[in-house]
Amino acid sequence: MTCFIRCSVAQYEPRSPLLGTFSLFFLLGISPFAASSALAAEGQTEEQTLAPVVITAAPMSDPLTVVTDAKAPRQPVPAHDGADYLKTVPGFSVIRKGGTDGDPVFRGMAGSRLNILADGEMILGGCGGRMDPPTAYIFPSSYDRITILKGPQSVAWGAGASAGTVLFERDFKPYEASSFRAFGSLMLGSFGRNDQVLDGQAGNSNYYVRATGTRSSMDDYKDGNGQRVHSNYMRWNGNMALGITPDENTRLEFSAAASDGEAAYADRMMDGVKFARESYSLKFEKRKISSLVEKIDAQVYYSYIDHVMDNYSLRDRPAMGMMGNKQVNNPDRQTTGFRLAGDLNLGEMTLLKLGIDQQSNQHRLRTTGNQDMNPYQGIARKDDATFDDYGLFSELTYSLSTKDRLVGGLRADFWQAQDKRIGYSTSGKTRRDTLPSGFIRYEWDFSNASTFSVGLGHSERFPDYWETISQNKPSETSDSAFNTKPEKNTQLDIGAVYKVNQKLQLSSSVFYSQVHDYILIDTTKKVNMMGQPVAVVRNIGATTYGGELGLAYAVSSNWKSGASLAYVRGKNRTDNTPLAQIPPLDARFSLDYDDGTWLAGALLRLVAAQNRFDKGKGNIAGQDIGEPTSGFGVFSINGGYRLRKDVRLTAGIDNLFNKTYAEAISKSGFAVPGYDQTTRINEPGRNFWLKLDLKLD
Repeated sequence: MTCFIRCSVAQYEPRSPLLGTFSLFFLLGISPFAASSALAAEGQTEEQTLAPVVITAAPMSDPLTVVTDAKAPRQPVPAHDGADYLKTVPGFSVIRKGGTDGDPVFRGMAGSRLNILADGEMILGGCGGRMDPPTAYIFPSSYDRITILKGPQSVAWGAGASAGTVLFERDFKPYEASSFRAFGSLMLGSFGRNDQVLDGQAGNSNYYVRATGTRSSMDDYKDGNGQRVHSNYMRWNGNMALGITPDENTRLEFSAAASDGEAAYADRMMDGVKFARESYSLKFEKRKISSLVEKIDAQVYYSYIDHVMDNYSLRDRPAMGMMGNKQVNNPDRQTTGFRLAGDLNLGEMTLLKLGIDQQSNQHRLRTTGNQDMNPYQGIARKDDATFDDYGLFSELTYSLSTKDRLVGGLRADFWQAQDKRIGYSTSGKTRRDTLPSGFIRYEWDFSNASTFSVGLGHSERFPDYWETISQNKPSETSDSAFNTKPEKNTQLDIGAVYKVNQKLQLSSSVFYSQVHDYILIDTTKKVNMMGQPVAVVRNIGATTYGGELGLAYAVSSNWKSGASLAYVRGKNRTDNTPLAQIPPLDARFSLDYDDGTWLAGALLRLVAAQNRFDKGKGNIAGQDIGEPTSGFGVFSINGGYRLRKDVRLTAGIDNLFNKTYAEAISKSGFAVPGYDQTTRINEPGRNFWLKLDLKLD
């Protein structure tokens, strides 16, 4: 039965989109007239009932925070990585490189402007060309919750975070008696998509264990024109946690994780053939210590990434010249860190959080231009950079009354970096910077479930590995970008969540940002001896502004509608040009049905044309190609059936009308042998998927 469904879903290409819709519903035994649903507002499901399909966005829990269920099925169906899950949240985009491992972009900001934490651990990739951004090592289905903190409105989760912070989190639910919990899912889809997730927990009032495993694979997908895109991948991940809970207020947990895989890329001359990661973490949490000390939590962690890319394992090689040799790059990165924080009750109206965190990174690299003659495994690794940061932070919440409060925070980061390359003007040099950050925010609960906030934040970001060391980028005046100035962002954030009545809820968040010494990657300033452009690192002045709007309306007890809008505009003040790599206006409209048993939903995504670009300029993840993009609309549907409250079968068709389109910030296509080269990497065409979820609690 499983094989029959897989073949039918993956290979059936109906001549008519309408016929395809009816065929899929009847394949599942669902009437397209009686069925319908998928998405109500997230987080409004009954206890033990599996959440509906996420197709527009989770509602903001407060004006500048979004919380979403990491295990809920999503439309369009994401790749099994963190970036694709984030793109379902308004304001997020993804720079596509292939079938997986895209770079997440929030409000036009990419790279280390967006802090990514996995269960408290800061993750950084190894590839100098961003083949493995942090989200490549995050498997969202193995987490319980994704929390997005917008703007520089928190100082408690690491340095930088000028655009925001994303927390992939696992929940802990205390055990009152011996019991077992589990979650599992299977998904099959077009282009050979095949995913499995298993998350099991067992424990009692004193001990617990949790084991999670995920695997995902997909063949090359086809765009709307039927052209095959070099995009196949396979990824797996495993996590084990052991915990001790001697009393209801104390927890000690040790966890270990491992993952690996491979991925083909349509935007470059190499593919990723190894993404090995291992990590270890020890956490301690103690609550209700005294009338003064509400909570103390501590964590220490270790992570090691060993990444291999080559030009022959997943593609054909050119027949002639040096490009025909088997070439391999093998970077690795070791990360260690800790965090210690405490919550202090300074009175009935005042809560103070104090903490310290630290992170050290060691990056190494080895390469070969001819694997047959000089295998990379026998070449010694060479250090090229180390980065160390110690951060001190405090956040104060002061309640002015029962309905309004002031929240503020201060942070100081003490950075040290060393250039360990050979042959550059900065080789062997060490630089040190002390960078302050802070914010102040006013929040007002002006009615039941309605909140307004306005905050001013300032964040100073140390230049990261990709801006200073990677690919030996020069500055405008030197052969090395190691001395690039820190980036300084001052941003105003205003937001509101307004529950008009039981049927209608509105949410909005807008921002205005002034960035001094914005770090720009510019390929228009220099060329090499062969006349090819060289990426130069520059500091410029930049301005961005925009925001996100959301609406949720309950048409009836079963029917719900939603809409979201995301917009950002940027300017390069130094060059008097548009700021590069800014996505266009993005709107989503949904209509959903859920009667407790049957589910169905539809999503219409409309994206405007992007005529504001600056060719050859951008960030560490990509540069503007230099051609305007046309707008597009994509329509998707899904349906489902709850066999029980804890068993759910869902299915969907993404890009129902087989639209051929590419995102404005997508990478340009590379001339991969055997594939058609496109200006930008096109998104998948019509895509069928079928998913089964099971929850035991």
